[in-house]
Order: sequence, then structure tokens, then C-alpha cells
Amino acid sequence: MINLTLGVNIMGIINRIKFDGLKNRDWIVYKHYEDNLVMGTQLIVGEGQAVIFLKNGKICDLFTAGTYTLSAQNLPILQGIINMPFGGKTPFTAEIFYLNIVSKLDINWGTSDPIQLIDPKYHTKLRIRAFGQLGLKVNDYSVFLKELIGVVSPSDYVRFEKVLDYFKGVIIQKMKSIIADIIINQKISALEISAKLDDISGIAQEKISPEFAKYGLSIVNFYIKSINFPEEDFEAINTILQQHAEFEIMGDNRYSTKRTFDVYEGAANNETGVAGAFVAGGIGLGAGVALGSNVSSALNTKQDNNEDNSILQSINCPVCNTVNSSSSKYCLECGALLTPQTCSSCGAIIKHNAKFCSKCGKKVDLNE
Repeated sequence: MINLTLGVNIMGIINRIKFDGLKNRDWIVYKHYEDNLVMGTQLIVGEGQAVIFLKNGKICDLFTAGTYTLSAQNLPILQGIINMPFGGKTPFTAEIFYLNIVSKLDINWGTSDPIQLIDPKYHTKLRIRAFGQLGLKVNDYSVFLKELIGVVSPSDYVRFEKVLDYFKGVIIQKMKSIIADIIINQKISALEISAKLDDISGIAQEKISPEFAKYGLSIVNFYIKSINFPEEDFEAINTILQQHAEFEIMGDNRYSTKRTFDVYEGAANNETGVAGAFVAGGIGLGAGVALGSNVSSALNTKQDNNEDNSILQSINCPVCNTVNSSSSKYCLECGALLTPQTCSSCGAIIKHNAKFCSKCGKKVDLNE
């Protein structure tokens, strides 16, 4: 509730003005509902307040905390605009605005629309949102009031949250740009960005502050509380992490063997059968012959002995010394890689069972 104290003389003209503000102090500007004054009127300005007098839309005088008796001495600009006969006792009009110049530190902000981007580490699409708090303070009283005067009606006040509504577009646009730059250009995963919250907050305050300064406001502080994304997006990353952990434990050769068995595990329910599983899984011919012969035996099918003899001729497995076809990529006995593998980064030949390139250090990928 607004607590406004007025002193009125017998002629109905205000001779005392005081505004105690709102109890929760979340107001930022209040326009006095009366503008009929005389010289000698007492003006009371509380701590954390400022009062501005306007005439014909122009700022005439400004008062900070204190008690004032209005006269030609403390209203020099207004006195020059208004012709006051009869010793200044004639009533005159002037608009009176109270400003709250205390910092408001607990204003919440958030990105209403998600930032959609691809995580650079896990290569999955994420919908990222950011939330936080900022502190605002009226820095330039006249600039602020000039920019706000059009939206303040008589007997009305404006809250900090209302002012922040004017800047939501700027905050969201800047935050999207900053977060996207850090994740995409600096190659920082969304799962690891929490460690950067302080740095991002500082960058955001630096980039957003000039937009508020245009309207006489300063950002006292700017904090990002959290940068997060929906649970279903996290589940996609969690699945990738689990698969990665399994492959690290199995090692390269066991990964190849598991990949082969995974394809054949689904072949029983696949209408294309074993042959279709070879194609769908990208299995090497040698590995296909080995497992295919076992599956064929179980299904009471026969293999062409002449074809088997022509296939098993050219390459000895470096691990178990089994003879394999020259077109085989994996050993039909143990599943080991048969053909020399080259590093996709530097072109060097990868030694058998090596997990990293001895020349450039790049991790070996059997699928390359």
C-alpha cells in the first residue's frame, strides 16, 4: 500500500509533499497524483529517494534526501519558466516524480526459449536454458525518467520487474550468443559448462550493461544460477557414456568381436537372415564365414567346400596364425584385424593391437 502524506491549506492547495514508498521497496518510479503547488510548499525526500520536477515535459529541478521549502532559490529553473506574480503565492503546476535510487539486487531472469545446439563432445542435440539473478540501480536520473515518462500514468508507480520486461529480449539474445559461443567455438560440453558459470556471468554483465546504460540504469551484479537441459536430452548423453565405458573395458579386439555377435544376435529375428546381417552390420567376409558356418550347422545348411577352399588361402592371422581369405578384414578364428590399418590423422601404419598412433598419438578407431 502506498503511504503518501499531504498537507493542505484552507484554499485546497498542497503545502506538504511526502512519499514513503512501498513496504517491499520493489518500486522504481512513482508519479505524484497532485501537481497544484505554491511557493512555500514543503517537500520531504526520504533516504534512497530522489525527486524530479517537470514542466511541459522538461526536467526543471532535482532533489535528493532531505526536507525543502520550495522557493525561488531552490527552484531556479522552474522559477524562470513560470511567471509568478504576487510574491510567488499564485498556484502553479509542476509534475513531481519520486525515484527509488536504492539498488535492487534480487531480480530474476531466464531464457524462456531454449538454445538448441549440438554438444561438441557427445555430438547430440541439446535444448539448453539459463537462469539467474541481476541487480539494478538508477544511475542517471534524468535519462531514466525521460525514457520512462511515456509509460507512467498519473497516480501510478512502476516496479523493477516492469522495467526488466523492456530488456528481456536483450538479455535472452545476449545469453544465447554467449553460451553458444562457449559451447561451440570453445568446444566445451554442456555437461562441463557449470565450471564456467563465474566466467560466463562476468562476460554477460560486460556485454549487457551498455544496453541498460542507454536508459540511465546500471547493472550492479549479474549472476547465472544454472545452465541446464531437459532430462530426455541427458538420457541420450548418458547412453553414450555407458557405451563408451563398455568399449574402454573390452578393448579394441573384444569390441570387434562384440560388434560381430551383436549383429548375429539380431539375425535370428531378421527376415533377411544371416546374409542380410552381414550387409547390415558391415562384417568382414572372413568373420562372416566363421560365424556363418556355425549358424549354418545349427540350421542344418551346407557350405560349398570348393568355395571354402578358395576363400581360405591368402592371409595368416598375426594373432592365431589361422589362414584367411585375401579379402578378409577380420580373422575367422579369433576376430583379430588382418589388414594393416593406417592412422586417419597422419597416415602412419598402426601396429597390431595398438590403441593409439605411435606417430601422432590419435586414438585408433577400428571402424575407420
